[in-house]
Amino acid sequence: MLNRDCHCVAISPEAMHAALVSAVGAHGLPGALVDTHPHLFAALAAYVSREHLAAINDVVSAVHEVTAIADYQAAALAWAPEIAQFDPGSPGGMLGLDFHISPSGPQLIEINTNPGGVLLNTLAGQAVDVCLPDAIGAPVDAGEAERQVPSVMRQEWARQRGSQPLESIAIVDTTPEGQYLYPEFLLFRELLRRAGIDATICDPADLVRRHGRLYVGGKVVDMIYNRLTDFSLATPAHETIRMAYLRREVVVTPHPRAHALYADKRNLALLGDREFLCRVGASAHATQALTAAVPQTILVTPENRDQLWQRRRELFFKPASGFGSKASYRGDKLTRRVWSDIGGSAYIAQALVPPSERHTRGDGGPLKMDIRCYAYLGRPLLYAARLYQGQTTNFRTPGGGFAPVLTSLQ
Repeated sequence: MLNRDCHCVAISPEAMHAALVSAVGAHGLPGALVDTHPHLFAALAAYVSREHLAAINDVVSAVHEVTAIADYQAAALAWAPEIAQFDPGSPGGMLGLDFHISPSGPQLIEINTNPGGVLLNTLAGQAVDVCLPDAIGAPVDAGEAERQVPSVMRQEWARQRGSQPLESIAIVDTTPEGQYLYPEFLLFRELLRRAGIDATICDPADLVRRHGRLYVGGKVVDMIYNRLTDFSLATPAHETIRMAYLRREVVVTPHPRAHALYADKRNLALLGDREFLCRVGASAHATQALTAAVPQTILVTPENRDQLWQRRRELFFKPASGFGSKASYRGDKLTRRVWSDIGGSAYIAQALVPPSERHTRGDGGPLKMDIRCYAYLGRPLLYAARLYQGQTTNFRTPGGGFAPVLTSLQ
């Protein structure tokens, strides 16, 4: 009802720009955010019932349990790149679990190991002005979620380096100033610096390896916060990071093994398979949570391609190592040419789960809504929504973008 009729919890782009300026300084932002990122933040909050949040929490816990089972890891690593066999000793950082809320409950669409938006959403969560504070509120405190981010980094470090002090982190992405979420890189840098960690934003080409250490701008790098989408560090441009990682000269988070165990979309075929979960020894609670929440997921093979083409209208096709909805297709929008093009790649076919809707006062129709849970070690840290129109999530929809999640307090 609230997602349909409540239009009074609004977040202006101007207010969010002011909040970002306050957090990182006006000099750091790439122009006025209202001009460069007009659809980064949605105009309205999203509502999720406490029942559905509890179900999401059960899935988060279940994923943490099952991915730690040796037989699950063996199955997931069987289709992973060789570098994923290397275990650096830490889980690999924060996860982003994405859900559509269906009539039967939350459905786990995918898992991400370098989920964007956590600090942007803590900022939005602290800015939202709730109209009924005694009845409606955030399910978690956004300020506390923000404080957990450096804690996650320190835990990743401690699991690989013990009691050695963590002094420096490089936030690494290709041409970072040109990335759409560069404002969040600035938030990470400032937050880490306030936590007593020297933080630098850089391109992989800025990293130099010598004397068994990585350097950027003449400074030693202890840890890389990895925002690259080359999940296996396979391209020549990332060879310096790859060598330093494999030789334990730097801590990388998230790392290739984490992506292989959590975010390869083929793993959803394992996580939603009751027979497999029972065989590897998952608990009854985890098995029930996952089989109820993971849509049917099938690996696309030469043997089943014709059958899947016939069923395409009820399916969503995604590349196994895709990100940001790139090269993902609703089956009813799929053309013969595209179907032929994806024949040589690793793809999954996932049962189509329509997203729920957030209505606005505008006449452009309702916005689609998905829910992201940011989590670490099986514990939810923050919930956020993405509002959009179109086949997949995007930041191009007027009134759409990241939105705080609110729920009933009773």
